[in-house]
Amino acid sequence: MEPLIPLAFLALIAAGLALVAIGVRDALRRRQREPSPRPMVARAMTQTFDIPAPASDAAPAPAAPAPHSTRYPLLATPHICLSGPVDHAMYQSFRDQLATAPTDGTLVIAISTLGGDPEVARLMGDEVRLLREYTGREILFLGKVAVYSAGATFMAHFPVDKRFLTQGTRLMIHERKLTADIHLEGPLKTLVPILQAKLHEIEESIRIEEEGFRDIVAGSKLGFDELCQKAPSNLYLEAEEARDLGLVLDVI
Repeated sequence: MEPLIPLAFLALIAAGLALVAIGVRDALRRRQREPSPRPMVARAMTQTFDIPAPASDAAPAPAAPAPHSTRYPLLATPHICLSGPVDHAMYQSFRDQLATAPTDGTLVIAISTLGGDPEVARLMGDEVRLLREYTGREILFLGKVAVYSAGATFMAHFPVDKRFLTQGTRLMIHERKLTADIHLEGPLKTLVPILQAKLHEIEESIRIEEEGFRDIVAGSKLGFDELCQKAPSNLYLEAEEARDLGLVLDVI
């Protein structure tokens, strides 16, 4: 009776197992000869680096400059605040606030206006002048946002070293404007005085305007003739430009 597994087949299996054993042995020998990467990895993970510490004698960062407003604390709370068109309502507000303002020490008057009646502006300015001359008080002007036309006329009653503008404020100076219709009727000789009266009105208005222009530029770098040349087309100045021209002392 023949065996269930042929001898030749058993021999083949034995030879294969022998080859596998030889391969495993050679692999183990090669691994033993190669250096292990673990120590290198460990050194890399535990290695320390020298990071220079900041110098203890390094100069500190410069402090931010203080805003200009902190130089003039009185300007933060004006005693008189005017806004809107320059008219008799503003004049009455000016009088009412002046009556309740402190009677001694520096007086601060703030204004924001797009313009109005130049004669009312001159009236308020004249009261400021009288108060300054008869009491000797320091009176400061503070323009906010817009100081146009009659507002600039009011500003002209303050010396340049008593004028201030807030940041972003615009100053506008221009010539006076006149709108009038002249009706002529009657004998020719009676018409001449009518025309002369209107001409005298215009001439006197020009003289008053020029007085105001001279007061505005007095003590500044802006010349009277230069202002007269630019005023017909409306002279707009930013707060910083006005300061650089010496029309105001500072911008806050």
